[in-house]
Amino acid sequence: MDAPSLCFSIVLLLLQCAALLSVTVTSNRHKVEVKENSEAVLSCLYKTERDQNPRIEWKKRGRDVSFVYFDGQFRGPFEGRATIEGATVTLHGVTQDDAGEYRCEISAPLDSVSLGETNVTLKVLVPPHTPSCEIPTSAVTGSVVRLRCHDHQSIPPATYSWFKDSQPISSPRHSNDSYVLNSYTGVLEFKSVSKEDSGRYSCLASNGIGTPKMCEAKNMTIEDVNVTAVVVAVLVIGLIVAICSCGGVLLHRNGFFSRHRGRSNVNYIPPPQEDFKHTQSFML
Repeated sequence: MDAPSLCFSIVLLLLQCAALLSVTVTSNRHKVEVKENSEAVLSCLYKTERDQNPRIEWKKRGRDVSFVYFDGQFRGPFEGRATIEGATVTLHGVTQDDAGEYRCEISAPLDSVSLGETNVTLKVLVPPHTPSCEIPTSAVTGSVVRLRCHDHQSIPPATYSWFKDSQPISSPRHSNDSYVLNSYTGVLEFKSVSKEDSGRYSCLASNGIGTPKMCEAKNMTIEDVNVTAVVVAVLVIGLIVAICSCGGVLLHRNGFFSRHRGRSNVNYIPPPQEDFKHTQSFML
């Protein structure tokens, strides 16, 4: 065997020996999805060659890395609501605050490669809550009307279905239909409402997790424009404008708006008063 081949064989053998003497860490489930308030198992499996008492740590990554399990104890919000078996952690009663990326670290000082780690991502699924619905109580024919429905808490995001008088409103088939329905944003838009659109409307939110939830049904009434009321309002406004105009003209003619009206003559100087003297002509 030539020298280059011998060197390559030795290097390969050393690498294999190093691999045998290193701690290995893995997980049988790197992505975990569970429903809210259930249990979440964060799997961490490790193997060491020499160190029989490795140090086990769990951390949660975010803006700041925080300890979950350290020095044989659960820390912070995980204290009293988590258990560990081997290096696998089980969280009890998970909430949305528990969602995120976790890291399992195994430290084995006696192994050649003393540190190994694996990551597990936890996603907490939240069933729909009762959606908030914005349904106008009335509108006039020919106007554009939008009904809105949204649930801010469901994970994954909910999709929405609208009902009129307890009957589902189907998605429009043609672009010239009188309404547009977006099941992802929850907006039901009438391009030009008519009296036939009057009814009792409600919205259902669902995301495949838990039971779908519906908001309370509300009445929407579509009415024709009251032409008589509009004409009367225009006449009243016109009459008020005419009266104000005539009054302004009369006041102007009478000098009410004169520049000098109401101003006192500040330059007026009264004539000097002379002492009254009795003369003989007035004496009897």
